[in-house]
Amino acid sequence: MKKLALVLATPAALALAACGSSTDASEDAVADTVEVPADEAMVNTPEPVADNAATATAPTAEQVEDEMEAVTQTAEQAADDAQAAADDVQAALDAAQAAEAAQN
Repeated sequence: MKKLALVLATPAALALAACGSSTDASEDAVADTVEVPADEAMVNTPEPVADNAATATAPTAEQVEDEMEAVTQTAEQAADDAQAAADDVQAALDAAQAAEAAQN
């Protein structure tokens, strides 16, 4: 079996070696073969223009302050709601402990 593999591998290796070439790949990548076709493809494309709608203006200081105030109020309300929920949980825990103590 090893002899058969060697007999079949040798012609395959020689055929593969015959297909290759020893030329330098950089010779194929000269400006005539790379840049000219790319330039030709770009001939009919329009030039880029500035899109004024895409450029955002910076917010004013007053707008920033208003946004910060709104965020602060939202955060304070969330903190108050969380504290109220924690107080409710603590009250329920205290009531459960008192009920358990009364049973014992």
